[in-house]
Amino acid sequence: MVAKCSAGRPGTEDEVANVAEPLMGAKCAFITETDILIDGGAMASYFYGSIIP
Repeated sequence: MVAKCSAGRPGTEDEVANVAEPLMGAKCAFITETDILIDGGAMASYFYGSIIP
């Protein structure tokens, strides 16, 4: 999966936390039951081929 990732590396814990943290706050209280794909572009490369960041 990392080889197909357009970021060229796995994500760090801090990068994932940067996405999750705002969702835990009061400003995002209305957002429920959603999926956010944090994979550095790997899923997109499976469908669309090599992606250059």
